[in-house]
Amino acid sequence: MKVFQTDHIRNIGLGGHGSSGKTMLFEALLFNLKEINRIGSIEQGSTVSDYNPDEIERQISISSSLGHGVWKDHKINIIDTPGYSDFFGEVVSAMRVVDTMFVVVSAASGVEVGTEMVWAEAAKQGVPRFIVINKLDRENIDFDNIVQGVVESFGHQVVLAQFPVETGPNFDSIIDLFRMKMLKFAKDGSGNFSEEEIPAELKEKAEELYLKLVEAVAESDDTLMEKYFEAGELSEEEFKTGFKKAVANDAIFPIFCTAATANVGVKRLLDIIVNFCPAPNERGEVKTEDGTIKVDPNGPTAALVFKTISEQHMGELSFFKVFSGKLKTGEDVINTRDGHTERIGQMFILNGKNKKSVEELQAGDIGAVVKLKNTHTSDTLCAKGQNIKFPKIDFPEPVIRTAIKPKAKGDEEKISNGLHLLHEEDPTFLYHQDPELHQTIVSGQGELHLQIILKRLHQKFNVEVEEEEPKIPYRETIRKTATAQGKFKKQTGGRGQYGDCHLRLEPMERGGKFEFLDEIVGGVIPGKFIPAVEKGVIETMEKGVLAGYPVVDVRVAVYDGSYHTVDSSEMAFKVAASMAFKKAFLDANPVLLEPIYNIEVRVPDEYMGDVMGDISSRRGRIMGMDRDGRFQVIKAQVPLAELYRYSTTLRSLTQGRGIHKRSFSHYEEVPPDIAQKIIEASKKEQEES
Repeated sequence: MKVFQTDHIRNIGLGGHGSSGKTMLFEALLFNLKEINRIGSIEQGSTVSDYNPDEIERQISISSSLGHGVWKDHKINIIDTPGYSDFFGEVVSAMRVVDTMFVVVSAASGVEVGTEMVWAEAAKQGVPRFIVINKLDRENIDFDNIVQGVVESFGHQVVLAQFPVETGPNFDSIIDLFRMKMLKFAKDGSGNFSEEEIPAELKEKAEELYLKLVEAVAESDDTLMEKYFEAGELSEEEFKTGFKKAVANDAIFPIFCTAATANVGVKRLLDIIVNFCPAPNERGEVKTEDGTIKVDPNGPTAALVFKTISEQHMGELSFFKVFSGKLKTGEDVINTRDGHTERIGQMFILNGKNKKSVEELQAGDIGAVVKLKNTHTSDTLCAKGQNIKFPKIDFPEPVIRTAIKPKAKGDEEKISNGLHLLHEEDPTFLYHQDPELHQTIVSGQGELHLQIILKRLHQKFNVEVEEEEPKIPYRETIRKTATAQGKFKKQTGGRGQYGDCHLRLEPMERGGKFEFLDEIVGGVIPGKFIPAVEKGVIETMEKGVLAGYPVVDVRVAVYDGSYHTVDSSEMAFKVAASMAFKKAFLDANPVLLEPIYNIEVRVPDEYMGDVMGDISSRRGRIMGMDRDGRFQVIKAQVPLAELYRYSTTLRSLTQGRGIHKRSFSHYEEVPPDIAQKIIEASKKEQEES
């Protein structure tokens, strides 16, 4: 394939709720671009983008997939992203490199939670949006109602650029407001269409909608507005230029019509992409960590790695976008995260798993390179002598966590290496070895996400793990001030051990952690033993007193004691301090604390009551509610102990239409009845071990 100049490149993302038809639209686009000779089937597992065994088995997209083709001497790169919320990180990374997002809405379902998520992310990243209403060949479609829902959700910048003559199985004709013609698509699936005059009964509707479209374009630019007021119309050239500019500036969000499986409306979309979607250099300068950079093939080479996958016979494949300069095979570049030099080996452009080798890619283009040594997702590669660094991709926080343990002894290292490589491939999957809980905790975007990760751990690294409920990082603290003496005296012939200290424990404000005070006067404990007292206190706090959990929010003062000139030692004072701390702690009205998390749940109206009832049953407190389009956003605080597998329950309660995010808030006291059970369970566990 020839090297395409920046202004002849278009980068398109397909995003939306699961089952809105993104993958089939991707297929139809590649078919019309003549990159494939037939449109595949999700049911038969023959689509270009869903080629992983997991995707074929589950019939959903799990990873974003890259495609490309040439239309009217323009190269179009297309990224098909998953619609399932468990894999939303793929959407986030794709949005960093596309220049227009096609938000796909199923005509059978309308705007759903996934649609809202994609829209919000595109708005956050400043990506222009087109809306594609797909599946218009389904039965019982109310197009006007779907459009009304889109406008209610996304505002009055939403404008029709097309509307169907008829929906349902006979859907084959679209009124195109750009051409003010009826486009009639062939029934043979070729995607070809003829232009005809708009039927008389639709002429008035088309003219009215065309006027709205022209007004929306005129309103987006002061100069055009003046011309429109003066002349009452815009010339064809003014309209086209104004429309393209309005799209690039998020001033309008046009709606287009398709039935991807029947290949209706798709070929016209390719014309729209070439004529009206911004080229990479028409979106303005790109932010770097210390400024901006122009999308310019003559600038310094700079590329962002936005995705990493591991292929069995090829190794690591890094997907990148060149934002400046050119990237060439055999070139040495710098990874600005760590300063390592990387040699650019074989480069590819892709259609799913099918690869074509290329020697060079210009600014604005997207491709993949194999076997980079130390480069991962979010890293910047740039020319030697440059220090360009693009901001890291802001991946979503995990919403589910579980603990894992090896089924076979001795697999710990293999598991650790496997988890590390899986995290490099998918930064939304996190893991850590928790030294306090003595568990390996894995976390991700949902139960399915973790299932697939652990399945890949087995397939790629030949290790099996068992899941177990993650322990809760409880804390212990006190409610009142108490004092106690700790005296350690041991005589065993020869030199003995002697340490004696009096401690005062006081509660601190929540989050105060720990403070140690030396209030010794008159040298009743020599200064050289005070650090040993503090060390004894800290070590006891780490192990806990009530149930073996770390102690927090306590101020400890050593205020009295005694020593022996011969028998006193650091060890003796450390033991004495531990004894005094435990006694005083138990006298200071001790309590258990548990982590409380903020959760934000987004649900359609009809599920709000069930979701709020479920939150209450989890000892949660509703903190507030907001309306966002056709959805309710419930804000609550819930103990972490009650959030195990919450994403699964939420999905079940809302038929897959509810999503949530969570973040740590604070610690607060565990109710006494629950605390007693935790303490008893902890003591039993300690006895058994």
